[in-house]
Amino acid sequence: MTPGAALGSTRPVVSFGEPEGYDERVRPRVIGVWVRPRVAAAAASVVLGLGLIGGAVTGSWLVGEPGDTGARDSFTVAGGLWHNVPVDQLFPPTLAGRGAGPGGADRTWTRIAVAPDTGCADAFDPLMRKVLAPVGCERLLRATYTDATQSYVTTVGLLFTKGDAAAMSALARRFKDENLAGRTDLMPRPYAARNTVAADFGPGQRASWTVSVLTDAPVVVYAVSGWADGRTVDEPEPAAEAMESGITTAPAQAGLGNEAQGLADRVERGLRKTVNSPTEKPS
Repeated sequence: MTPGAALGSTRPVVSFGEPEGYDERVRPRVIGVWVRPRVAAAAASVVLGLGLIGGAVTGSWLVGEPGDTGARDSFTVAGGLWHNVPVDQLFPPTLAGRGAGPGGADRTWTRIAVAPDTGCADAFDPLMRKVLAPVGCERLLRATYTDATQSYVTTVGLLFTKGDAAAMSALARRFKDENLAGRTDLMPRPYAARNTVAADFGPGQRASWTVSVLTDAPVVVYAVSGWADGRTVDEPEPAAEAMESGITTAPAQAGLGNEAQGLADRVERGLRKTVNSPTEKPS
């Protein structure tokens, strides 16, 4: 939270002179307690020091520095969302993607299926399971969406891990340093729901994907997209590459990178909002 600047008062300031009395020699003096200059200076220093310390503590709380109680509480809260929050809050029935399409076009996605919450045994390819093993698998939630034209389908997943903050940070560093999110042998699997336009959305139909390892929550967010007509894809492309200007691959031209990234971003934002709401401190 960033505190807003306080508005100054517009009322006029009026000062009144201090009343005078008389000392033992009948000389005028100011009524009140006389304080030695050194004592006054020391007192002022103490007040100033306390003010600076208080400001530092307040600033640390406001920005939520790593290791503070608020950060730890948020991490813990996030880990329990899979059984504490309604599915419609984690995966809204409809999501708006203003400017999320190619060229800044707007997108609207409709949820067509929600998978039962499960473990991770059959949800990832073997190599992906091996990479995720250090953080464990508490629960996996998935939902599949389609665009307004029902031309594309995208599965979004929230993997709630058993890892602590250090384990999640280590996994995030590995994904970044080794570019694991861009490897086709580490693509997440889609959720193909029967009797929907995603019924034929299997491993061979994966066209574009994104994976994000969070460090402030024990969660891995991912999305994988493909065509709704069940066509196979010979050369899948990570969303980050498919969204680059001038790319002429089929996933890029169809905007499937935008589909995966746009949905993953919005589900992640919703997750963060849900985590922050119950633990937010008043300003």
